[in-house]
Amino acid sequence: MNWFEGRLAAFDIETTGTDTENDRIVTAAVSLVGGGEESASRNWLVDPGIPIPAEATEVHRITDEMVRRDGVTAARAVEEITAVLAEALGEGTPVVAFNGRFDLTILDREARRHDIVPLIDRVGGSDGLLVIDPFVLDKQVNRFRKGGRNLALLCEAYNVPLDSAHSADADALAAARLAWRIGKSYAELGDADVFELHEWQIVWAKEQAASLQKYFSDQGRPERVEGAWPVVPPAPVAVLEDKLAA
Repeated sequence: MNWFEGRLAAFDIETTGTDTENDRIVTAAVSLVGGGEESASRNWLVDPGIPIPAEATEVHRITDEMVRRDGVTAARAVEEITAVLAEALGEGTPVVAFNGRFDLTILDREARRHDIVPLIDRVGGSDGLLVIDPFVLDKQVNRFRKGGRNLALLCEAYNVPLDSAHSADADALAAARLAWRIGKSYAELGDADVFELHEWQIVWAKEQAASLQKYFSDQGRPERVEGAWPVVPPAPVAVLEDKLAA
């Protein structure tokens, strides 16, 4: 059986913003799908402990009032999400996350913020991670795709239904469907051993970041492109202290 025909743990979050070091989770979903088994999904509405910016609410429609009234604490949600993903990985089930670098790094920082054992530590280090990222896969097989490459656009390109975009549960399921479609469409990906595919994505993500970094540099743009995948290592404590002191 190819990896995309087996069990997959689809993961997605919506957040207060796009800063992986400082922004917080407001909704999350993990959906166990495929493999000939019944689907099982969990969803979290999370009180992030900080105000949700208006521009973030405009994207995912989650307000301060909603999370204060119905949300669970961030610490509880992060513990539960991390535990669910760790259990899936322990059973050899890949985590599917679109642009997983963002979601998994946010989850990592939230865990550290609340003194919760991070996912990477629960699975024995980076070698225990097993991630399928349709964003990285598509950039590898369609390097010259024109236009944007967000989840909605790639779902359209691969004829994958996406209902209620920017809802964590809908986006998680769409990512799993997208991974299935990519795996089925490209034999070099679909026939690969899933553990090797994970290692390939580490290399591809770094190469893709370097290519984009060169493009930005050539355009005189100052943006820094992160190459680490699927979890950006936290900065050393000394570096963080220097930033706070500056």
